[in-house]
Amino acid sequence: MKRLPWPSWMPVDPYILLLLGTVGLAALFPASGTAADVASGATTAAIAFLFFLYGARLSTREAMDGLTHWRLHGTVLICTFVAFPLLGLAARGLEPAFLTHDLYTGLLFLTLVPSTIQSSIAFTSIARGNVPAAICAGSFSSLAGIVITPLLAALLLGGSGGGFSTDSLVKIVLQLLVPFLAGQLLRPWIGGFITRHKRVLGLVDRGSILLVVYTAFSEGMVQGVWSQVSAARLAGLLVVEALLLGVMLLLTWYGAKALRFDREDRIAIQFAGSKKSLASGLPMAGVLFGAHASLAVLPLMLFHQMQLMVCAVIAKRRARDPEASGRPGPDRPSGSGGAAGTGGTAEGAGRAAGPARSAGPRVSPAATAGR
Repeated sequence: MKRLPWPSWMPVDPYILLLLGTVGLAALFPASGTAADVASGATTAAIAFLFFLYGARLSTREAMDGLTHWRLHGTVLICTFVAFPLLGLAARGLEPAFLTHDLYTGLLFLTLVPSTIQSSIAFTSIARGNVPAAICAGSFSSLAGIVITPLLAALLLGGSGGGFSTDSLVKIVLQLLVPFLAGQLLRPWIGGFITRHKRVLGLVDRGSILLVVYTAFSEGMVQGVWSQVSAARLAGLLVVEALLLGVMLLLTWYGAKALRFDREDRIAIQFAGSKKSLASGLPMAGVLFGAHASLAVLPLMLFHQMQLMVCAVIAKRRARDPEASGRPGPDRPSGSGGAAGTGGTAEGAGRAAGPARSAGPRVSPAATAGR
C-alpha cells in the first residue's frame, strides 16, 4: 500500500509530533510501579533487538572498518569529554543571576556524561551516515564514560563518588555488544531477510527512541523533579541548554569538515559528539549525588528531550541532501564523490557509488594518513 505524503504546508516533521505526543503521554500517564518496570524492560529489549538487527545487517568488513576508524572515535571522545566540559565551565558565570547553584551543578554534570548510543545510531542511519562508525563511537564513549565521567565529576564538582562500576560494564556488554555479535554470527542465515525488510529496522530505530523518551520522562514525573524549580529558572535553563546544543552541533559538523572527514563520517561525528546519554547519566547521578540526584539530573533530562527533537529534524534534512542520494546539488558538480545512500540504512550508507568505492567508512585522501 502506498504511503500518503506528508502535507507540504505542515511545517512540523511528523516524527517530532510523535515525540511531543510521547512526552505528553508520559506527563499525563507516567509509568510507575509495575508499569515502570515493564517500560524499563521493554526499553532494554528494544535496544538489544536494535543492536541485533544492526549486527545481522552489517557485513563483517563494515564492522571491522568501523572499529578501526580511530581518528573518528578520537574526535567524538574529544567533543564528549573535553569540548562539552569546557563549555560547562564557561557557563559558571551565569550563576547565580541566571541559574541557581543546583541547576548549574546539574548543567555541568550533563556535560560530563558519555554520548548516547541507540539514538546516535538511529539518527545516523536516518541521515544516511556512517552507521558502523557510529556504533563503535557510541560504544567507546559509553565504556570510557564509566571511568571518565566519575573522575571528571570528582575533579570539577568536588565530589568523591563514582568510580569504575563492574555492573555498568556488564550491562553495556550484555545489552549492546552481545546482541550485536549474535547478529553478526547469524548474519549468513538471516542477513538477506533483514536487508530485504529495511522498514522493520526503521520502525525499531524510531520506536526505540519513543520508548526511551516515555520511560525517561515518566521517571521524572514520578520523582517530581519538575516542581522543584520555578518557571523563570526553568526557562533560563532551557535557553542555556539550547545554546549549548547549538554550539556543539555546529562545532561537530564544521569541525569535522575542517578535519577533512567526508559527509558520512561528519554525520556520525555530529550525532555521536553532540548528544548526552540519559541512560548512563541517571545511574551515575544516583551514585554521585545521592538524595539530591533528582534535581541534579533535571538539566540532563531536559537536554535529552531537546537533543532528540532537534536531531530528528536534522537527520531527516540530512537524508534529503543531494549528497545523500548521489544527485548533483547546486554547489556540487555532477560525477563528484559522495555518499550514495539507498535509504536510511547502513547498507545504503556503505554501498559503493561505483566499483572502486569501499564499503566501509572513508575520509578524504588528504586525511587518510591521520587515521
